[in-house]
This record gives sequence, C-alpha cells and structure tokens, in this order.
Amino acid sequence: MKLLALALGMAAIAAQAQGVAAYSVVGDAVPLPLTTVPGDAARGRALVANRQAGLCLLCHSGPIPEERFQGNLAPDLTGTGGRWSEGQLRLRLIDARRLNPDTLMPAYYRTDRLTRVATAAQGKPLFNAQQVEDVVAFLTTLR
Repeated sequence: MKLLALALGMAAIAAQAQGVAAYSVVGDAVPLPLTTVPGDAARGRALVANRQAGLCLLCHSGPIPEERFQGNLAPDLTGTGGRWSEGQLRLRLIDARRLNPDTLMPAYYRTDRLTRVATAAQGKPLFNAQQVEDVVAFLTTLR
C-alpha cells in the first residue's frame, strides 16, 4: 500500500512538472474533473469545430452543421453524452489508448509514453486541463 501511494505521488509530481494536472483512472473513466472551474460547453463546441486546435472533425462527424467536410473514420459525436459518462468521455480525451490500444485517437492530455512527437511539442499536452473539461462539457450535451 505504501508503495502504491509512493508511485502515485511520484506520478503526480512528474505530471505537475510537465504542466499536466494529476488524474486517476478508475475502471474506464477519469471520474474527477481536471480543474476546479466547470467546463463550458460553448467553448468546448468551438474547440471541437476548430480545425486548427482540436482537429476533431478531421475524423469525427457531429451536429455542427456549419462545418463542412466532417470525418468518417471515427464514431459520429451525435449522442455521445447519452453513450458515455463525463468520466468516460474525459478518459477518451486524455488517453483513448487505455481503452483501445489500436485507436487512431490522439492523447489530448497525456504527455508520457508517446512516440513520434515533434521536438517542440514534447512534454506539452494538445489540450490544457480546462480545454479538456470544456470539450467534455460540450460532448455531454449531445444526447
């Protein structure tokens, strides 16, 4: 038990050094938010729709009619909030490979154990903690 606590403490220190808040995976979810500020669904929608920031619509399609040329490589985002809990959605954004090692979905928040990362991007998450929470807030509205 002491070894587990030590390992978790070391992981938290390493995460903070990389600018990434510590989080715990419980089953198939990260049940606790990464921030104390609640996610904002409008900001999350803007991130999902943004082809330079989120790139979500490169692979996914969803109920964002103003964006043309949506992807078909990954599941449609419509109904996402009815299929998964906030914690399950959070884990999918942080590190979808924990659920499916063969997924094409990038780790939007995890910074360790990644391969083929540009030198300038190493140790930096694609989304910060608030952006993860904003996207989760948006996805949960899709029922």
